[in-house]
Amino acid sequence: MAVPPVAVVTGAGSGIGRAVTYSLLSDGYAVALLGRRAAALQDTAGAAPRTLVLPTDVTDQGQVAQAFDAVIDAWGRVDLLFNNAGTIGPAGQPDEVRVDEWRAVVDVNLTGAFLCAQRAFAAMREQRPQGGRIINNGSISAHVPRPGAAAYTATKHAITGLTKSLALDGREFGIAVGQIDIGNASTDLTEGMTDALQPDGTRRRELTFEVAYVGEMVAAIARLPLDVSVPSLSLIATGMPYHGRG
Repeated sequence: MAVPPVAVVTGAGSGIGRAVTYSLLSDGYAVALLGRRAAALQDTAGAAPRTLVLPTDVTDQGQVAQAFDAVIDAWGRVDLLFNNAGTIGPAGQPDEVRVDEWRAVVDVNLTGAFLCAQRAFAAMREQRPQGGRIINNGSISAHVPRPGAAAYTATKHAITGLTKSLALDGREFGIAVGQIDIGNASTDLTEGMTDALQPDGTRRRELTFEVAYVGEMVAAIARLPLDVSVPSLSLIATGMPYHGRG
């Protein structure tokens, strides 16, 4: 029996992570589901075969190491990391954001992404056949900010730098690295788009799109051979205030 390709999805308990997990399972992947909430991860996994539920705080280096060790113990390798776990963090003017709130966002969105990428990179570098793919979930906030979202915006810009650095360092090991920047996929986090603050101080309803399309897009990138990279890709709701909103 052929060994299935192996994916690790962080933030797999809901929203984008859940949609990506479903698409990868449909494509025949064995999927390790990482996230803080065990019950939510199990809800995503359901009765699907080829799943591994690994409650993990991505800001904790030890927990991340244990999770990746469990994946390798179970399936022997890591072919894909979808680095998705994240938090929006505090909303408000920069002088209203507490430093501990800032650090909490950096810990999850940036340090957590690095810790997972670090372990995936090590596995992909050492395994035979060598190589794999890392897809970082950025945001359209990696390009333009929303009002009152300094911490989130800064970390998402930083994800772009991390993506580029990993892509450069991964070349000689057959590790392809790219980023998907999503604007207003319909999840629990975008429920507030019915009354979203705009740069001119007004509030308006913003359009969203079905989150399943994100899963389909990530799966499509994952199907590509490793000699093809997708450095960056934006997927947004048509008509949302993106171009020129900053």
